[in-house]
Amino acid sequence: MSTRVNVTNEMLTWAIARAGYELPAFAEKFPPVQHWLDGEKQPTVKQLETFSKKVYLPFGYLFLPEPPEEELPIPYFRSNGRRADKVSVNVYDTILLMQQRQDWLRDYLNDNDFEPLPFVGRFQNSRDVAAIVQDIRNVLQLPENWASNFRTWTDALAHLVEVIEDKGIIASFNGVVENSTKRKIPVDECRGFVLVDEIAPFMFINNGDFKSAQMFTVVHELAHIWTGHSAGFDFRRMQPANDPIEKLCDQVAAEFLVPETAFNEAWNRNPNTSTIARHFKVSEIVIARRALDTGKWTRNQFLDFYEAYSQREYRKKDNQPSGGDFFATAKKRLSITFAAHINQAVKSGQILYRDACKLTSMKGDTFEKFFAKHL
Repeated sequence: MSTRVNVTNEMLTWAIARAGYELPAFAEKFPPVQHWLDGEKQPTVKQLETFSKKVYLPFGYLFLPEPPEEELPIPYFRSNGRRADKVSVNVYDTILLMQQRQDWLRDYLNDNDFEPLPFVGRFQNSRDVAAIVQDIRNVLQLPENWASNFRTWTDALAHLVEVIEDKGIIASFNGVVENSTKRKIPVDECRGFVLVDEIAPFMFINNGDFKSAQMFTVVHELAHIWTGHSAGFDFRRMQPANDPIEKLCDQVAAEFLVPETAFNEAWNRNPNTSTIARHFKVSEIVIARRALDTGKWTRNQFLDFYEAYSQREYRKKDNQPSGGDFFATAKKRLSITFAAHINQAVKSGQILYRDACKLTSMKGDTFEKFFAKHL
């Protein structure tokens, strides 16, 4: 006979709501829960394990006397001006996962005598956009016109990420929680977040976003690292929250990618977003943002352009074949730099095999194949 256990209704309803479900809809998909709530039956251990997986909650949490306080570990900003008190469970779990990886990497780098990164928080008390932009260029060794050396803006983005990682910044691109395609991270809720640390800074970019917006997000997060402020943001319609640091990081990103003086000259020659985008090796959406920033377009003009452009980009995304190379995707999800540190730690015996699998969100066979053949 199966062992039945007692779980409070408060914990059950909290777990369902936390996972983003309405109770009637969840009960329709998982009928046993209604019997538990009505007091007709108690769940078996196996049923409760199934329930915990459906609501993305560790099994042991369900036996707590009351729901735990789950506070966001970083400030989280909305483009409508409000700082969020909570986010969806998929975003929350992803932030915690990145923190776990960061905690491990910080300890590993300290144990192996890595030095703190001198640029982290260098401009914590500054609002000088030009100085921040110039220092980022100096550290990354990228001249003002660096992107012109690349054929396309996608090539420029790939190079930028490579340079960032070479300087010790972990850049993770993912659109789902770990490797679960059923747990997508909504772009409208999270375009990215950054966890600032003097030795192991992490940036997360929502890979579900259209590619042309990701470069702006990357540089926005670089600005957070240089100013020493962790944060998450939805960055809807590429608009910053009504917060001084968010606005500053937005200005830094715009000036880094499309310097105002050069932009004005290009616009005066030919005010065409496509032509100027090719010149600066950025997407048209970044040029449109610059036109708004510099007063050449009204807010309504920009928003109309943004809506039309984003619809085109998402149609392209929808028409792309599904699937793809898991291991190529894993490189972007983990970051090459983070994966290299894990690999070295396993070889040197500084991390247990099972812990390495957990940190990389891979199972044994997949882990071995990735590190042996694809890293």
